[in-house]
Amino acid sequence: MNNMKLCPVNITNFKIDGGAMFGVVPKVLWEKNYPADKNNLCNWALRSLLIDTGSRIVLIDNGFGEKQSGKFMSRFHLNQNRGLENALEDLGYSATDITDMLITHLHYDHCGGGVKYNSRGTGFELTFPNATYWVGLSQWESAMNPNSREKDSFLRENLMPMKESGQMELIDNDRELLPGVSVRIFNGHTSGQLIPFIRKNGITIVFTADLIPSTAHIPLPYIMSYDMRPEETLREKESFLDEAERNGYILFFQHDLYNECCTLEKTSKGIRAGKTFSLLEKFTD
Repeated sequence: MNNMKLCPVNITNFKIDGGAMFGVVPKVLWEKNYPADKNNLCNWALRSLLIDTGSRIVLIDNGFGEKQSGKFMSRFHLNQNRGLENALEDLGYSATDITDMLITHLHYDHCGGGVKYNSRGTGFELTFPNATYWVGLSQWESAMNPNSREKDSFLRENLMPMKESGQMELIDNDRELLPGVSVRIFNGHTSGQLIPFIRKNGITIVFTADLIPSTAHIPLPYIMSYDMRPEETLREKESFLDEAERNGYILFFQHDLYNECCTLEKTSKGIRAGKTFSLLEKFTD
């Protein structure tokens, strides 16, 4: 779709442990590409992506939200925190404009902004009252029956208001969501993670979410400790990167502080980031 408008939504930056983000890879290797502070914390972006087709407005992921306690949020050292609704307003949109809220997965930094306190502070309501909330079926099932490793990532206050609203739709296979926007299911990081593929001007842009959080995670062994099935992540990454390099996809990173997008190229060490740029540099409407 050539008339499709793509808008990165910069919600906040946050800091978490570098070792957790790079898994078994030694710090002496990963810190060359992604620096840590004296407390071993790396600074990460938290971006969403808005897709305006003219008839529908899709938002991919929505950040932490504003309803968690100060104690909870203190773990993440937020900085450059614009907030989701303010970031949308900067782009000329409001929460009521969103027709489709596409949630890659239900970990709190990806879905917490989809639910907020009501005006009386007595309960919760949807942040996007006019939107269909799209979630992977197996991801929802995992969130309802979490394993002991993942259960702290699924917060009831983020999840149940979506279900109770009647506005949630579950996706159980790879499918087109609307013309120019499709989703595929990946299961290594967490069951039923939805990875959006967007087609504009003959080019495919992939919102990589937690399949590949940053350019530093492109090398195959660089897999987060947060991934539930790291060997499956390895297989998924290898297959996806081969396809993406072969077909000239653009990767849009949700968490890379330094690089919003990149192309891929083959090197003697395997597939690596090629050119890096912002999405608006590539598509100027």
